[in-house]
Amino acid sequence: MFSITVRDHVMIAHSFRGEVFGPAQRLHGATYVVDATFRRGELDADNIVVDIGLATEELGAVLADLNYRNLDDEPAFAGVNTSTEYLAKVIADRLADKVHAGALGEGARGLAGITVALHESHVAWASYERTL
Repeated sequence: MFSITVRDHVMIAHSFRGEVFGPAQRLHGATYVVDATFRRGELDADNIVVDIGLATEELGAVLADLNYRNLDDEPAFAGVNTSTEYLAKVIADRLADKVHAGALGEGARGLAGITVALHESHVAWASYERTL
């Protein structure tokens, strides 16, 4: 399996419901380093996995919709604990939508999957992997 990874970051605010979250039940901020990995079994006609420039642009576009937002105020996240794991899935699904819409080029239609990892710090991160 071949892969490429592009990286960006996003800054959000949110709070959680549930005792398991302890002090994170209060409103707090998070800055995530976001890695998006695109996979395929065979390289495309240009011998690449996907256009790195387009992948970088589209990751940035997905993150722009979340950046500097209090997710508690966003209708799409009403009633949802926006955990790191959950946000990794949201970002991966939004990138998959962009692949299906052709935003990453026709060659990207041959991608097998996407993995999105959100790094909370240098010692903790979560990821979500999906097929296309």
